Amino acid sequence: MLLESLDLIQFKNHLKTSLVFSPQINCLLGLNGSGKTNILDGIHYLSLTKSAVQSSDSLNISHGLDFFTIKGKLQIEGKPLEVRCSFEAGKKKQIFQNGKALDKTSEHVGLIPLVLIAPDDTELIKGGSEGRRKFFDGLISQLDRSYLDQLIRYHHYLKQRNALLKQFAETGRRDLTLLGSYDQELIRLSLLLARRRADLMQVMGPVLQEYYEEISLGREKVEVIYETEALRADFEAYYLSLRQKDLATKNSNAGIHKDDFEFRIGTHPLRKIGSQGQQKSFIIALKLAQFQIFEQAKGEKPLLLLDDIFDKLDDDRIAKLMELVSKGTFGQIFLTDARPERSRGILGALDVEVFFFEVEKGEVKK
Repeated sequence: MLLESLDLIQFKNHLKTSLVFSPQINCLLGLNGSGKTNILDGIHYLSLTKSAVQSSDSLNISHGLDFFTIKGKLQIEGKPLEVRCSFEAGKKKQIFQNGKALDKTSEHVGLIPLVLIAPDDTELIKGGSEGRRKFFDGLISQLDRSYLDQLIRYHHYLKQRNALLKQFAETGRRDLTLLGSYDQELIRLSLLLARRRADLMQVMGPVLQEYYEEISLGREKVEVIYETEALRADFEAYYLSLRQKDLATKNSNAGIHKDDFEFRIGTHPLRKIGSQGQQKSFIIALKLAQFQIFEQAKGEKPLLLLDDIFDKLDDDRIAKLMELVSKGTFGQIFLTDARPERSRGILGALDVEVFFFEVEKGEVKK
């Protein structure tokens, strides 16, 4: 898979940027705030139809304007593909593949698999369960469109059920038949989604361990423990037993939206006892395991985005990562750095093609 070119029109601080990429390494150089990460975010949007940074599409529009467009030309399995993503304030986003508009954005997810390693990734360890669910759901959704469709359906029913619980509290009247219909669908979807999440953990475990050992030179056992009530034998009874609590709290207290993924080193939580170096090694290993899982499932190497990776890693970990690059472990790579001399030194020592782009205030020159 190759991203041959990218056009950003009124996307963040890029009013009109056109880039032609190397099939190997593409390095974006410039000061913080120059627009380097915005280019990576444009690639992320092209792949997943959403920003990795902004939750609202309107925040991606250049200041004072009313729309943005992202266009990419790719080669997937040897066939050309042009993707265009457009959003106008107050309207629904549109995704086009070779000029044909898609009915749902979910139809596009998974076509251009992508792995992003970013500075705030350690929040997966330190932050709340929602961020970890979002990461693993995003990973599976790129592999399995039926999972994404089921997940969208689950959150639709969850929203409807919670609104109904609030309505009961406000009106004093209860439609338990309608509530029961939501319960049955949420129970059914919880089982399907939880099984898929558990399956992923089985595949990811040994790959995560292998990359962790390679990057950290450590021999500690690392793992991800999937915590869910949905796979217990009596889940339906457990779910229904919480109905009175749901009515009292006006919220749904069981289901896969309550799941978590605990990162462990040895037998202990990584967030509590892991050193900064161990946590960084774990996150990189997790993302590289994601890369390998995508490659095995798709038969092509996903795009790899590395945002300020040299700033966040020590020399030993950078050397290990570059060793993997020189071995051809990865396909097309896009990375950013605020220190040009460092990137030119590290990447210049590799026997690969590197395109350097200088970014300043949303303007790019090669």
